[in-house]
Amino acid sequence: MPGPLSNLKVLDFTTLLPGPYATMILADMGADVLRVLSDSYPDMASFLPPFLPDSNLSCNLAYMGRGKRSIKLNLKAAGAIEIIHRLVKKYDVVIEQFRPGVMAKLGLSYENLKAVNPSLIYCSLTGYGQTGPLKGRAGHDINYLARSGLMSYSGKKDKGPSLTGMQIADVASGSNNSVIGILAAVVHRKETGEGQYIDISMTDGVIAFNSMMATTYLAGAPEPKREQEFLNGGSLYDFYETKDGQYISFGGLEAQFFVNFCRIIGREDLIPHGIMPPNLEKAKNEVREIFLQKTRDQWIEIFSQVDACVEPVLSLAEALADENTKAREMIVEFILPSGEKLKQLANPIKFSATKQEYRFIGCEAGTHTREVLLEIGYNEQQIRNYEKEGVFN
Repeated sequence: MPGPLSNLKVLDFTTLLPGPYATMILADMGADVLRVLSDSYPDMASFLPPFLPDSNLSCNLAYMGRGKRSIKLNLKAAGAIEIIHRLVKKYDVVIEQFRPGVMAKLGLSYENLKAVNPSLIYCSLTGYGQTGPLKGRAGHDINYLARSGLMSYSGKKDKGPSLTGMQIADVASGSNNSVIGILAAVVHRKETGEGQYIDISMTDGVIAFNSMMATTYLAGAPEPKREQEFLNGGSLYDFYETKDGQYISFGGLEAQFFVNFCRIIGREDLIPHGIMPPNLEKAKNEVREIFLQKTRDQWIEIFSQVDACVEPVLSLAEALADENTKAREMIVEFILPSGEKLKQLANPIKFSATKQEYRFIGCEAGTHTREVLLEIGYNEQQIRNYEKEGVFN
């Protein structure tokens, strides 16, 4: 059975990580995604190593371009705008990731394209949104996190905020909110016939991640501080180093899990005080000393038969080879034309009926330009003329 979005057509003007990750999710679920790229705004992900064997295709593009076709257009050429207008008549969704105003200068704003297709859904994904004093400002993941408030109570008291190993604002906020917004608009259009404009700000999304702390602060509680809250190091909920320089995690917030934890480490005296004892620093140092007595894997074996919310901190290699990762089918494998195998991360959403579609890996910019133009009614002579005019640069 085709994917759940097999009737959805998406025109994708995004590059780098947030937008391409969002449209990859849609493509995995069956959407027909067409990437529109240009030599004037190349996708930097396509230049980052490593590259596939005997190929100019980067592994990043092979991943985030998965399931998508690609055309190359010089958006400053009149012919390219004509092509986009013809495409928009046949597509349901446009998603773009330029700074506010760029698409308007090209004649490709929501208002411009809505005139061509009144039921169009148009999603703009930016760092700071389409309105407000920062709307034209450049930024990256670290900047959106910095402005969100999250970093003011993340990290260590004596060292300040710390970087994470993945782009929280880009993916968890930007990509996921784009997908949610687009799919909500699709449902609305199905019920009303109405398209609409979607304004996704990565900073807005990260501000919303303050959910628990902001709720209490807005109700009159003091601002949260680093290592002073249940979940940011101000309790026994934390990471602990082991004898071999590895780490384990303990997250037993609930009483039954905390009791099991204390019994296993031989500290039943901690049970009456709970996970946030009044003498926290002393208790935490004592727990740290206990975990330094055994290796990570020895501790995991000890905790294996008990519900105490204790898990190992795995390396990336260990996580990808983990039995649970395999059981959840989180790695998908492609056979390249050379016969070699290429593994990629699978889509994390599981459907009982409409399975994910991993049709093909990403391709180089412009791979499907001729094919797509023929589909929307251009003939070979027109395509050759456009080529001479530099429309495909």
